[in-house]
Order: sequence, then C-alpha cells, then structure tokens
Amino acid sequence: MRSVDTAIVWLRRDLRLADNPALNHALEAARRVIPLYIHAPEEESPWAPGTASRWWLHHSLDALDSELSRCGSRLVIRSGDSEEVLRAVIAESGAGLVCWNRLYDPATVPRDKSVRTMLRNLGVETASFNGALLREPWEVEKEGGGMYRVFTPFSRRYSPGDLEAPPLPAPEKLPAVRKSIGSLSVAGLGLLPGVPWYQSFDDYWQPGEAGALLRLDDFIERGALLDYGTTRDLPGQDGVSSLSPHLHFGEISPRQVWQAIRHASDEALDQGSGDAAERAFDYLRQLVWRDFAHHVLFHLPETASEPFNDRFRDFTWEKDPALLEAWQRGRTGIPLVDAGMRQLWHTGWMHNRLRMVVASFLTKNGLIHWLDGARWFWDTLVDADLANNSMGWQWTAGCGVDAAPYFRIFNPVRQGERFDPKGDFVRTWVPELAGLPAKHIHAPWRAPASALKDAGVRLGNDYPEPVLDIARSREEALRRFKAAG
Repeated sequence: MRSVDTAIVWLRRDLRLADNPALNHALEAARRVIPLYIHAPEEESPWAPGTASRWWLHHSLDALDSELSRCGSRLVIRSGDSEEVLRAVIAESGAGLVCWNRLYDPATVPRDKSVRTMLRNLGVETASFNGALLREPWEVEKEGGGMYRVFTPFSRRYSPGDLEAPPLPAPEKLPAVRKSIGSLSVAGLGLLPGVPWYQSFDDYWQPGEAGALLRLDDFIERGALLDYGTTRDLPGQDGVSSLSPHLHFGEISPRQVWQAIRHASDEALDQGSGDAAERAFDYLRQLVWRDFAHHVLFHLPETASEPFNDRFRDFTWEKDPALLEAWQRGRTGIPLVDAGMRQLWHTGWMHNRLRMVVASFLTKNGLIHWLDGARWFWDTLVDADLANNSMGWQWTAGCGVDAAPYFRIFNPVRQGERFDPKGDFVRTWVPELAGLPAKHIHAPWRAPASALKDAGVRLGNDYPEPVLDIARSREEALRRFKAAG
C-alpha cells in the first residue's frame, strides 16, 4: 500500500538509478515520483564545486536525464535556495514525501537538518538514507565511544566478507513526470566554464552511471584488480580503477564496487588463485580509506580549513606566488612533479602516488600552506571530494589525523627512479625530456652536457632549471617542522 500519491527524490551526489535507496523508497511509497536536482552551489560555500567538478557535473546530469528518459521519466532541474525550490515543487505537485541520500560535509549537514525541519512543518514526510558510504561516520566508533583518529584500527572494523546484502537493482520503468512540473535544461545551469580548457577531458572520461559501470568492469576484466597491490604505485601503468569521480558524484555506490570486487575475487579463488581475497582487499581498503576520510570530516568539520594538529596553527608558511604558479603549471624543473601537475591539467585527475609527491614538494620543500595546494586540487580535479582532499593534504603536510611524520619528505627524484624507472610517465607528460635516457630523466640538472645536447634539451630554455634545491629545502623543512613539533 503506497503511503502518498507523489514523492520527490532530492538528488545531490547520488546521480544513479541502481543501488539508490532514496529512489527505491520513493518508488515503493508513492504512485508518482519526481527526480529533482537543485543547483545551489552557494549552499556549499566556501567549498562550492570547482571548475573541473562542474564539467563533470554537467555531463553527469545529462547522462542521468537520458537514463531517466529511457525509463519513462525525466530529471527536473531547478536552481536556487533548496528550501524555496522544494516548497515550490511541492506546491506544484502536491508531493507528500521527500526522500534523499545523506551527505556529510560541514555545509550540507546543517542545511539538510534545516530542510527536514521545514518539510515537517509543512506536513510533508521525509526519509533519508545512506547512499554514499559503506558505513556512515557515526556507525564506526572506538570501544567506549568516540571517533577514530588513526586509520589502521578504524580499518579493522571492516573485513572482505562485510556487506553481504546485494545492491538494489535499477528500476526498469519509472512513472512519468507531469509536463506542468517545469525544469531548466542542463545547459541552462551554466556549469561549463567560458574558457574551454577542459576539452581534452572527453578523451579520458565518460561521466554517468554507464561510464562508471564500464570502468569498474574494465578494472576487473583486464586483471588490474588482483595486481593492484603491486601496480597501484606505478603511474606509467594502468593499475588503478580511476573510479574516484564516479564515486564522488554517486554514479556508482561503494556497495556496488565492494560487491563486484568480492565476486571477482571469489571467481579467481575458484580458478586456483589462493590469495585472491587478500589481493582484492588491497583495493577494498581504498574504499575503507574513503569512509575514514568522511568519518574524520564529519566529526571534525573544521579540518576542511584548519590543521588537526594544534602545533601547526602558528606554523610559518612561505608566501611565494612564483613557486606556487610554477607548481600549478608543471614548470618546477622537477620532472616527476611537473608530469603529475600536467596530467592533472590535461585530464582533471592525477595518480595517487603523484598526489603525495606533488603535495610533499609544495608543502615541505616549498613550505607553502597546504590549503593553497588543496584549493588548486579542488578547482582542477574531477574527483575533488572535500573529505578526501582535506585529509590527503593534511596527511602529507604532517598536520592531520594519522599524518605522515614531519621528517617524511618525498624525494621526487627517488620516487621517479623507483616508480617510473624507465621514465615512460615523465616522457608522456614532459615531452621536452623525451630524448633523455632513463638514468638522467628524473634529474636532468645532473645530466652531463653531452646527454642534454643529444636529447635536444637546453635547461632554462626548453625545460626550466629546478625552482629550488631539493636537498637544501629538505633540510630547512626538517628544521622548521621539528621546531613546530
């Protein structure tokens, strides 16, 4: 028996049909269902979606609208204050129920509480669900209560056999949305920036639910899953899933990924791979890290902009606009750093190993505030996620929960020699150095003049001299960080 005639599904970062508990509940509870997306970036201030995220959102909404149309429905898009838009759509449709999947960011938590109060005062039922995480931030507590501040004990609360309940299937048919319920077009939101620097993104990404499922299937079928523990740190190999933007926008749920990985490991076990479950959990642990980041941000919302470690509140960071710009443009003269930054600019994404390397270079060698780096990533990453971005930058800078100690400073030359030993990744993104042999490509300033000449490289002309001395800057960083600690 349906409880109401019409329900609204308030979609946010859950842009999918499968394993969408809010949509599933609305279909069970109501005869008519209105999928509604409200564009209200000011409500997420100061962390409204960045430029690359808006590119992804534009295409993800377009893909969702197409999927809804295929099922007989459509996406209703509005722009403005969420409470006012919900009031308007309720008045137009007579909806008696509003469903959504929960968010956990510092700006969205109080906004959603206010919306719930407003709806209840109107006499409208509400229902919210977990559609974004394996476990919600308050579900995993230390013995005796309280949040976890270290990942390892947090991760012990998860095991490969968790989450046995299957994901919810995608509906094959949806009720039509009345034409009288007006909607903006996706293009009408103006998400795409005026300068089309993002044009190359199309070569790397297919936003939307179908693209997410294809990427997951590819990760499993090409064998990268069971090799993940050994290839995930090699930026020149296709050893990672690259599912992060799809997960952030909710085009696929972590439960769907978890179940697919578990199924693949069971199949590998049946085929004689005795350590398949352990090897698969190398990847599943990344989903647990994602939960941990949201766990931290939910309990400590101030860590989006303030250091977790109080000793860093008065730390003296450098103001060096020239160094920051060289880092942003991939013109530091340090090949692995520049390769990572150029990969980011051209694809909207960066390999995780390189995220740590470039962040360490900026915050420890360059002594530039981690927030300057976090803001650049926020604007240029298609998978920019406040919880992951904040925790990652604070971890590398040494001021976050479970952080890298102050004396852990990634040497980008050694990192390149270890994880890009043939220099293939650097050659891809720093073609000026393509002619250098592998033994010189990660430190061209050390190469003999003859090697540079043979490669057609003139340092300071074709490729910049290093903007700083790695060894000396490391010594200065150790001195300052030790003093702060």
